[in-house]
Amino acid sequence: MTLIEPPPTTARRGPEPTASTPAPHLRIERPLEGRDREILTPAALAFLTELHDRFGRRRHDRLAARERRRFEIGNGDDPHFRSETAHIREDPSWRVAGAGPGLEDRRVEITGPTDPKMTINALNSGARVWLADQEDATSPTWRNVIGGQLSLFDAIRGQLSFTSPEGKEYRVTAERTPTIVMRPRGWHLPEKHITVIDRAGRELPASGSLVDYGLYVFHNAHALIAAGRGPYFYLPKIESADEARLWDDVFSFTEERLGLAHGTIRATVLIETLPAAFEMEEILFALRDHCAGLNAGRWDYIFSIIKTYRGRGARFVLPDRSEVTMTVPFMRAYTELLVRTCHKRGAYAIGGMSAFIPNRRKPEVTEAAFEKVAADKRREAGDGFDGTWVAHPDLIPVARAEFDAVLGEHENQLDRLREDVEVRPEQLLDLRIGLPITAGGVRGNVAVAIRYIEAWLRGLGAVAIDDLMEDAATAEISRSQIWQWIHQDRSTADGTRITREYVEGLLGDVLADTTRFEGDRFDDAAEVFHEVALREEFPAFLTLPAYAKYLD
Repeated sequence: MTLIEPPPTTARRGPEPTASTPAPHLRIERPLEGRDREILTPAALAFLTELHDRFGRRRHDRLAARERRRFEIGNGDDPHFRSETAHIREDPSWRVAGAGPGLEDRRVEITGPTDPKMTINALNSGARVWLADQEDATSPTWRNVIGGQLSLFDAIRGQLSFTSPEGKEYRVTAERTPTIVMRPRGWHLPEKHITVIDRAGRELPASGSLVDYGLYVFHNAHALIAAGRGPYFYLPKIESADEARLWDDVFSFTEERLGLAHGTIRATVLIETLPAAFEMEEILFALRDHCAGLNAGRWDYIFSIIKTYRGRGARFVLPDRSEVTMTVPFMRAYTELLVRTCHKRGAYAIGGMSAFIPNRRKPEVTEAAFEKVAADKRREAGDGFDGTWVAHPDLIPVARAEFDAVLGEHENQLDRLREDVEVRPEQLLDLRIGLPITAGGVRGNVAVAIRYIEAWLRGLGAVAIDDLMEDAATAEISRSQIWQWIHQDRSTADGTRITREYVEGLLGDVLADTTRFEGDRFDDAAEVFHEVALREEFPAFLTLPAYAKYLD
């Protein structure tokens, strides 16, 4: 274990510590190895200590408020557009900061984890932006957390290379690399390998958000600015304007602490929770000095709806995951509201990720993926989005063609105000699709959840399963649908009741049909699945118990 205390010059909040009020400090719970000390420097850890000292309590308050609101909605108090913030929505005068240097054209963004190979592939991809994902596409093993920081550190300085076990060399060769927008973990996720000892001597796991963000911005902000870009972030799992305001205060403190001009840091917020859909303008307002835009995080949004309304009755039960498309009414309402809200305030609206991916060994799969992704991106561009996500380099030309057809030489479509859009609360909550749950849909959810969790436990956060790109968000949909179908006493189209016993039988079938290999984690994955899908209590995120019990 490594004990880190802030240097004497560290800014403090409140009175100077005495013998009874020790200085806050951190303890690293893993031995440092390799290049770890290049990231976990005393100065960087002192900065992390300051972040936790100043913002750790507010983070816990916001998480408690999140749980209270979820309880209220579960008991019948539906979300709504807040009357107490109507003055923000009705004030036509304010705008967000908008695009920073290097973010002016975001028509195609590639997403992916931050290991060296994937970092190089992303930088060579030809996309305008790379979402460097320390969240849903990264399994937060200690090695992935620190290794991702090292990949980004080296990439920003033009010194990243990688040689595969087979001897293949990877280097950044693109003349123009994408602008990096890093996504830290959400407010809810801890970093159990770093312990925070506060002023009262209490020991708590560090915040995954503050660790990911703090190490990245501390080491790279000045280098990014010198390269003509900046420290940019995607903010995941936001549920309220209060949570966004906390991030804004973190940014303002960071700029003062690191000697950056106010507004240098820019954030794009993922609207991927149901409560956030009702506070889009308030979120933009809270972050207005640092905000570049909003993103329609479709998969987590669907998961949030299931989670929030899992106990509210049959009319809130969705059919097979594959039938919950972007064209069903409640998803159309959500995305059209997002575009109108963004353009009203000068913010970019970024579309989400279609799960379909090409398979270079199966031309028919690739052709189908191209057709489906093209249709998805054609709809987004036509609706007014300024850019979109893809999960595979081969999809970049497909997505770019659809946005080029609408944008032409323009960098965005902020001038499309979409004043034709009027979204009422009941439209966001109308989950009626009119399709059944099928036996194949139930089995598919079990198979995807098990296969994804197994890979996640081995350190893989983004996994191709049956020609779809799965990450933590899609696995969350799969397991939460299983839980809801059981607890709402649903049946499949052929009349089979969806019970724990039925799902356990499917689980056994899936495991029996799976090719096992040395070092696999299927047994652990089955235990995680039981805990997050088949028990009476519903964990808010499957990653919380899985991380606590099984991840190194």
